[in-house]
Amino acid sequence: MQLRQMREEMEAAYLSPYATQSSKSKGRAQQEEKCDIRTEFQRDRDRIIHCKSFRRMKHKTQVFISPEGDHYRTRLTHTLEVSQIARSIARALRLNEDLTEAIALGHDLGHTPFGHAGERKLDELMEEGFAHNVQSLRVVERLEKDGKGLNLTWEVRDGILNHRTSGHPATPEGKVVQLSDKIAYTNHDIDDAIRAGILLAEDIPKEIVAVIGTTSSQRINAMIRDTIANSMEQKDICMSKEMKQTLGDLRSFMFRKVYAGPLAVAEHKKAEKIIGDLFAYYIEHSEEMEGEFLRLMEEGEKKEQTVCDYIACMTDRFAVSRFHELFVPKEWNIR
Repeated sequence: MQLRQMREEMEAAYLSPYATQSSKSKGRAQQEEKCDIRTEFQRDRDRIIHCKSFRRMKHKTQVFISPEGDHYRTRLTHTLEVSQIARSIARALRLNEDLTEAIALGHDLGHTPFGHAGERKLDELMEEGFAHNVQSLRVVERLEKDGKGLNLTWEVRDGILNHRTSGHPATPEGKVVQLSDKIAYTNHDIDDAIRAGILLAEDIPKEIVAVIGTTSSQRINAMIRDTIANSMEQKDICMSKEMKQTLGDLRSFMFRKVYAGPLAVAEHKKAEKIIGDLFAYYIEHSEEMEGEFLRLMEEGEKKEQTVCDYIACMTDRFAVSRFHELFVPKEWNIR
C-alpha cells in the first residue's frame, strides 16, 4: 500500500469530524499525479518551504526596520512562530496539522519590504490597491517558478487569502492560522519592543497582565489554552469573550505605543520614500527589472502590476541597495 494512502486512512480514523481530510481536498487548478509518499497538503507545505519567496522573508521587516541586534523578529521568524502556535492548536483539536502548517508557512509570502509601511505605500500607489494577503496568493499562483506558480491546493490558497482579520477562511485549519497570526505578532512584538527600549514590561496594562501573565511564554500559553478549551468539539475556532477582549485590548495598546509611535512613524516615512521612488523609477525604466518580471509583461501583465510585483518581492536590504544605486551620488575617488 502507498504511504500516502496509509496517511489518508489514518486521517479518516483519527481527525475530528470538523477537520479537513487531505483525501477530500478540492484539488489544484492544474491537475497533477498524486505523490505516493506525501498527502496533498504535505506536498503544499514542502513547495512553500522550498520556494524563493519563503527564503526572502528572512530579510523582510516584521516591525522594526533594519534593527541592529540579531534577536529581533523578521517576517520569516514571525512565520515560524505562527506555524508553531497554529500546529499546537490544530494538534490538540485533532485538525489537519499538515494543512494548518502549509497555510501558516505561506500566509505572508507576499509581504513587502519594510513591513506594513511598504504595504501602505504600494496600496496608495496602485490604482486597484494593494494588500499583502492578496499578494501572497498572487505569489503562489502566478509569480513563483518563473510565472508558473506553485499550483497549491484550494484549501491552502483559501487560508492564505483569508488570514487577515477581515477574512473568512473556509476551513477550521485556516481559522486556526488566522487567530494564531494575531497571537504570535501581538506577543513577539511586545518582546521586541521591550528589547528595543520602546516599552517596559510594567507598561503593559495591569488588567491585561492579570488575565495572561507577565512573560511572553505565559501570554502565548494562556491564549493557546483558551482557544483550545473554547474550540474543542466545536465547528468554529474561537476564544472566550474575556480572552478575545484581552487580545483586542493588547493589540490596541501595541498600536498606540509601538506600531504608531513616534519612532516607528519616523522610520516608516523613510521606508515609504524608498518604495515610492523605486516604483516611479521602474515605471519609467521597466526594462531594468529582473528577467522573470520582464517575462510577465511579455505574457500580457500590465506594467504597473509587474512593477508592484517586483518591489513587493524585494527584501529590505535589496530595496535600500537599489535606492542607493539609483538615487545616491557615488563618491569620487579623486587624487
